[in-house]
Amino acid sequence: MKIVVAYSGGLDTSVLLNWLKETYSAEVIAFCADIGQEEELDGLEEKALKTGASECHVDNLQEEFARDFIFPMMQAGAIYEGQYFLGTSIARPLIAKRMVEIAKAGGADAIAHGATGKGNDQIRFELTAAALAPELTVIAPWRQERFRAQFPGRAEMIAYCAAHGINVEASAKKPYSMDRNLLHISYESGILEDPWFDASAPENKGMFKLSVAPEEAPDEAEVVELHFERGHCVGLTTPRLWDLLAELNYDGNADSRLSPLWIMKVLNKLGGAHGVGRVDMVENRFVGMKSRGVYETPGGAILHFAHRQMESLTMDREVMHLRDSLIPKYATLVYNGFWFAPEREALQALVTESQKNVTGDVRVRLYKGNLIAAGRRSPVSLYNPHIATMEADPTQAYDQGDATGFIRLNALRLKVEASVLARPRQ
Repeated sequence: MKIVVAYSGGLDTSVLLNWLKETYSAEVIAFCADIGQEEELDGLEEKALKTGASECHVDNLQEEFARDFIFPMMQAGAIYEGQYFLGTSIARPLIAKRMVEIAKAGGADAIAHGATGKGNDQIRFELTAAALAPELTVIAPWRQERFRAQFPGRAEMIAYCAAHGINVEASAKKPYSMDRNLLHISYESGILEDPWFDASAPENKGMFKLSVAPEEAPDEAEVVELHFERGHCVGLTTPRLWDLLAELNYDGNADSRLSPLWIMKVLNKLGGAHGVGRVDMVENRFVGMKSRGVYETPGGAILHFAHRQMESLTMDREVMHLRDSLIPKYATLVYNGFWFAPEREALQALVTESQKNVTGDVRVRLYKGNLIAAGRRSPVSLYNPHIATMEADPTQAYDQGDATGFIRLNALRLKVEASVLARPRQ
């Protein structure tokens, strides 16, 4: 048997790799997706091989993540339960997709993951595998009683590694778990399981990695312009753009256009410096329970806000309202792991059509955790100041007298009901 396992090199996945090899008498291929964790990946391949993997793939998927997953989702305006920018949710189908590709190329029989039986990630991984490679078996050790019985805690895992000569740096466990990628960092479990615990209190500021606390952000606002074409951000303008790109080791030329990856990297830096994009919420997991999560999404928050401003100027009212009515459905599909489901793809086709005129520039002011609209313009703007003005309309496109009949027709059913009920509404 040959198994592809999601691997990070930490205690849990090191145990998982060796356990799979022993339990299933299998050849195990380790896979790690670089999607912007900014974690130390040097030496990961050597470590995986020493732990028992027959080979290890460490693939940089950051550009694909930004281009094919984050940006289409931003076009849809997706946000789960009015707050969550779906940073972890949107990463899982990409990771699982690459695992499936490696499994197919290597003739593997199964893929395996270390997601717990209580969370959403197990569903996201496995629904992706079902959509892309239904012939593959999916192994989820944490859902097996024998695995949980063997490893009830970290002490047993550390002892297992020692007995099998697996080198892990088992430090004291953090009082919360953290997941990082190009779009966000999520924090959950541990001390955060108490919804009354104040994660934003000054004494807890060390938890946050991408952003400063709003009260510690600069006293001067910073302005950034985002340039859109067909609903996608294609460039940025800000006085310190090239300083930021140099700091991020950008290797491109002095072109006004940036790829989705570099858009996200720069916006993360800008937003983080001004305390933008922090969310603390209690959400509804797909498996049925509520959970508390704290998120940092500085770049995603700016992009989501600016995109909406661009749409307000360029999208037809009924098209916008139709698309908006589908945001909860789209966001739920992403959250629940249905990225590769036909209904999400159908919604994406509608979204793509709705974005064909979402082109122009948006100016955003960043200030102490706030996003402030500071201007919008577009060569295909539907806003006509001559029609909208309260002064005399030189175009004579709108006759105020027409509103009398418009109101009368819309009031008719209300008048009929009121006369039938013959009493005032409560």
